[in-house]
Amino acid sequence: MAHRERSLCPGPLRFHWQKVLSHNLYTVLHIPHDPVALEEHFRDDDDGPVSSQGYMPYLNKYILDKVEEGAFVKEHFDELCWTLTAKKNYRVDSNGNSMLSNEDAFRLWCLFNFLSEDKYPLIMVPDEVEYLLKKVLSSMSLEVGLGELEELLAQEAQAAQTSGGLSVWQFLELFNSGRCLRGVGRDTLSMAIHEVYQELIQDVLKQGYLWKRGHLRRNWTERWFQLQPSCLCYFGSEECKEKRGTIPLDAQCCVEVLPDREGKRCMFCVKTASRTYEMSASDTRQRQEWTAAIQTAIRLQAEGKTSLHKDLKQKRREQREQRERRRAAKEEELLRLQQLQEEKERKLQELELLQEAQRQAERLLQEEEERRRTQHRELQQALEGQLREAEQARASMQAEMELKKEEAARQRQRIQELEEMQQRLQEALQLEVKARRDEEAVRLAQTRLLEEEEDKLKQLLQLKEEQERYIERAQQEKQELQQEMAQQSRSLQRAQQQLEEVRQNRQRADEDVEAAQKKLRQASTNVKHWNVQMNRLMHPIEPGDKRPTTSSSFTGFQPLPLARRDSSLKRLTRWGSQGNRTPSPSSSEQQLKSLNGGEEAPISASTPQEDKLDPPPEN
Repeated sequence: MAHRERSLCPGPLRFHWQKVLSHNLYTVLHIPHDPVALEEHFRDDDDGPVSSQGYMPYLNKYILDKVEEGAFVKEHFDELCWTLTAKKNYRVDSNGNSMLSNEDAFRLWCLFNFLSEDKYPLIMVPDEVEYLLKKVLSSMSLEVGLGELEELLAQEAQAAQTSGGLSVWQFLELFNSGRCLRGVGRDTLSMAIHEVYQELIQDVLKQGYLWKRGHLRRNWTERWFQLQPSCLCYFGSEECKEKRGTIPLDAQCCVEVLPDREGKRCMFCVKTASRTYEMSASDTRQRQEWTAAIQTAIRLQAEGKTSLHKDLKQKRREQREQRERRRAAKEEELLRLQQLQEEKERKLQELELLQEAQRQAERLLQEEEERRRTQHRELQQALEGQLREAEQARASMQAEMELKKEEAARQRQRIQELEEMQQRLQEALQLEVKARRDEEAVRLAQTRLLEEEEDKLKQLLQLKEEQERYIERAQQEKQELQQEMAQQSRSLQRAQQQLEEVRQNRQRADEDVEAAQKKLRQASTNVKHWNVQMNRLMHPIEPGDKRPTTSSSFTGFQPLPLARRDSSLKRLTRWGSQGNRTPSPSSSEQQLKSLNGGEEAPISASTPQEDKLDPPPEN
């Protein structure tokens, strides 16, 4: 009733209109009339119907607050509200093409008020409109598809420029237009609306003809039965003008199916606390529908509910609210996922920038390493050219061979340590990938690398000067050693074979070192940890730590005293006599070249220096 207050006062009213309206409300709601209160309430300083001296406060205080539930006929009150609102808002086609009579429009108006939302202005949500349309159409034995209903409701909402639902006048216009009725007649529509009105408004769960057995005469009479949640009434005809009796229903009642007897079939009975009523339906389906409907009414009484469709309306509203909450939760989840996706894309872009910076740093390192290798190859070629003139160093090959074996073992151990360090650095790279430093840190690290490479270049230049001084001394010693070449050629042949094996082992060790260095260059992100570890592990092994150095600028070579040189020559001669081969000086030179891989470089002098020329890159 409260949501109709605004329909009672559509605008400012004249005083005598207010008196007429108040008198009608007193009469319809069965409230004692108090004309003095109306006179005293209104004054000359009236500011409108909702002011302190307006009609709305009077309506709430003297009329609506005195209403008692069940003390008035609700249909009469609805008729009064319909009379006040329809005259101004309801438009009937003047040509007589409307599908609805005034009575049908009033019933649809009551159905709209029953199914609309409890807030002003009153609207009926699309779900309730669809529910009511299906009720009306099913009463006319018509069916309509879900897509067709949705399209019709969308057109109505678009025409009304609203998305929340339909107003009562738009709803009536929908029926008057006949767009959803598929050409049915006015009488058929009126009967369907009346049936739905009885079901929803008057709480008629089911109605129809049944045969009833009398209590005293025990004869069978056909009656028109009308089932409501509280009782089962029966009339002489379907006009419901002559009421013949009422069967009260409560939680203690029950309905049972009876076997056929005395020429009657499809029998059932309703048992109350005071009496048992026997009835017969026209067929089994009707009996099933009646027993199910009566059981529903008994269940409502047991649950303390007075209306089935109010309960169903509340359940539908709760379902809509649940759907709305789920939809809102889903939209919120989609928004959160979208934000996470944007954050992920942003992080991926940052990661790509870091990776690009890393690739640039690696390219600079590769270019610097290629330049360093080129310089190293040029220096090595120069040393190999001088190797042909350094044949006097053959006497010290035996001692150099042992040193090379030890150095190869150290190189293998160092390679193994580097591989372990590479594995640890790869694990550290995976842990540190999320905390990569920005491009400025990478540039600072690159600057430090360039400074270190400049230091290495200075060391290479110093090494080159030392090698040139060593070459000058080697040329002076060459003339002395040429006299001993004939005696040492046989022993030199076997020594050269052993040196060839050492050369091959050294080449394999160099390849392993290069492979390890290439892998270590890929793990160049953890700068601080890398510098600490590489300074500890990649410190070159100085041959001078194992042997005393001489004044020669070539590190790792020390001319032997004459007596030691003679003893070495004797041993080489003894080894050569055991091999039964006497190589010529030319063959000795060729074997020396094969020892050096065809590059003609002094093995004893190049290996220690190459250790200085090939330090692992520090990053």
